[in-house]
Amino acid sequence: MAGRRDPHPGHGAPPHGAGRFAPSPSGDLHLGNLRTGLLAWLFARSTGRGFLMRVEDLDRVKKGAAQRQLEDLAAIGLDWDPPVVWQSQRLPLYAAAIERLTAAGHTYECFCTRKEIQQAVTAPHGPMGAYPGTCRDLTEHEKQCRRDAGRPAALRLRAEAGEFTITDRLLGEYRGAVDDLVLRRGDGTPAYNLAVVVDDAEQGIDQVVRGDDLLPSTPRQAYLATLLGLPVPEYAHVPLVLNTSGQRLAKRDGAVTLRDRMALGESPQHVLGLLAASLSYSGATTPSALLAQFDPENLPREPWTLDPDGLLQPSSYP
Repeated sequence: MAGRRDPHPGHGAPPHGAGRFAPSPSGDLHLGNLRTGLLAWLFARSTGRGFLMRVEDLDRVKKGAAQRQLEDLAAIGLDWDPPVVWQSQRLPLYAAAIERLTAAGHTYECFCTRKEIQQAVTAPHGPMGAYPGTCRDLTEHEKQCRRDAGRPAALRLRAEAGEFTITDRLLGEYRGAVDDLVLRRGDGTPAYNLAVVVDDAEQGIDQVVRGDDLLPSTPRQAYLATLLGLPVPEYAHVPLVLNTSGQRLAKRDGAVTLRDRMALGESPQHVLGLLAASLSYSGATTPSALLAQFDPENLPREPWTLDPDGLLQPSSYP
């Protein structure tokens, strides 16, 4: 049955590691999201790995979206190893990681508002928009004054490296900037960069396939993993799907979700065929059929520009 597989024997990580797909339930998945999910599945299954599904529901949650996302992924034929993991149920893991970093002197409180950060000068040699370190060396008196003024404190990483190098399966070596990223927001919510690092390690995920728009944040995550003594996974950042204006595809770009396409009379198998064609594979209308042809070396390195009004109709594709 699509969407689930028999669990691996025993407990913990699958014997050969795992890949994953980790959508944020902010709405229905569009074709770009489905294409990345398909690629994550292909990379994992082609290397004998397990494939895990994680719902990143710490922020931007729309009621019912997670279930629809899982239904759409199953509809195009993807399966995964149970159980589905929800970040909102893993808060003690994130708290424990923050405690370890704090005990090692790797954190500090930050009282800056978003507006203040945007107005501040970017940290020297840091990535665009990097936190400039305003609160890095506050005295206890200065901290208390900010608390007394009612300012909530986020918790930031006290990074000791300005750059970190990762190796990408498709792009090769990539060296990117590291800054004092947020670990816990002012409202107490664990930040994405911390949660994803903790989750990948705890779930035994050693292969991360995702859109190449996330490449700049990867050195930060890999650096954080090393501080926590966690393994750094193998990465593969895949090209995005763009709209006809050259911008990242979004749901506002027209009939770009599976449900939109089905409302136009297309089947999930037809949509999968379109995704396969965008990867230069033809004749595949199931993930298993595509798996038989899959070779990462032959994947397109350029984005796929999608015109939802110009997609093939069901009669002209299997």
